[in-house]
Amino acid sequence: MLFDKVKAFSVQLDGATAGAEPVFSGGQAVAGRVLLELASAVRVGALRLRARGRAHVHWTESRSAGSSTAYTQSYSERVEVVSHRATLLAPDTGETTTLPPGRHEFLFSFQLPPNLVTSFEGKHGSVRYCIKATLHRPWVPARRARKVFTVIEPLDINTPALLAPQAGAREKVARSWYCNRGLVSLSAKIDRKGYTPGEVIPVFAEIDNSSTRPVLPRAAVVQTQTFMARGARKQKRAVVASLAGEPVGPGQRALWQGRALRIPPVGPSILHCRVLHVDYALKVCVDIPGTSKLLLELPLVIGTIPLHPFGSRSSSVGSHASFLLDWRLGALPERPEGGSKPTRRGHEAALHDLLNGTGTP
Repeated sequence: MLFDKVKAFSVQLDGATAGAEPVFSGGQAVAGRVLLELASAVRVGALRLRARGRAHVHWTESRSAGSSTAYTQSYSERVEVVSHRATLLAPDTGETTTLPPGRHEFLFSFQLPPNLVTSFEGKHGSVRYCIKATLHRPWVPARRARKVFTVIEPLDINTPALLAPQAGAREKVARSWYCNRGLVSLSAKIDRKGYTPGEVIPVFAEIDNSSTRPVLPRAAVVQTQTFMARGARKQKRAVVASLAGEPVGPGQRALWQGRALRIPPVGPSILHCRVLHVDYALKVCVDIPGTSKLLLELPLVIGTIPLHPFGSRSSSVGSHASFLLDWRLGALPERPEGGSKPTRRGHEAALHDLLNGTGTP
């Protein structure tokens, strides 16, 4: 069969090594080759290449239109961020050309736009980049080869806005059966707003318990994915790191002098995409028996270029590459550093409250 004359057909990127593909950012050149191996001579109509990058979101919601009628509302939006086409082989006569048996390589190169969105995979949306080669032959179905590539847009935390300390304070009256049990106050601070995966966030906090019952402080880094389409929004939250402190007794005060909360290999913040965002926050809460949680939220930005008080930026980026690779592979730590290990039921309930924002706004 003519179809069997093609032994191999693939797209390869320059810079790939065993087990690792190159990572790109906006403004860089993407170069590679289309490999075609033939068992015998083959007539070819054309060999075309297309590169695409697309941010896409989609979700559905059930709507009630009465006591017995319900329908599903669909929300979908997409944004094209990369679009490149090239013809790698086309006969001068406009008909066909015959390629001899053996291995053939067709080189390609194109420039990425200056500002892109980091590759992302979420429950209701994604940002994907790929290269597709199509081999056209007369009287034979087109043969296609596809190569996905990763884009990580630089996000430098070495800026005044991301190096600024973040702090806040909240208080709440503890109540039980409409009785005032005293005031619980919480203040927290972190050194800066911007961090990178692998870094430890030193959490400074003061918990003042003037109530008549013990309270329990906790902290977590929460990721919020926001998907946007047709004026609607859909959000998904996940705790990526957490710690629990020791109970604070009635009339007691507790201090966190830099409790360590390590950031696992997570994707960077996505702040400038029209259809999806990825945001992070440090949420510090105090569990108050009989009362909703006292919650304090400090914004975070997870970047790709780590803090570099000494040395060059390039060395910082190089030392940070392993964390980016771990994130692409979906690795997560078993449990965060710092804090005592709470009971499973209590810890899961507290994480659920953090995810859903239970507490004082």
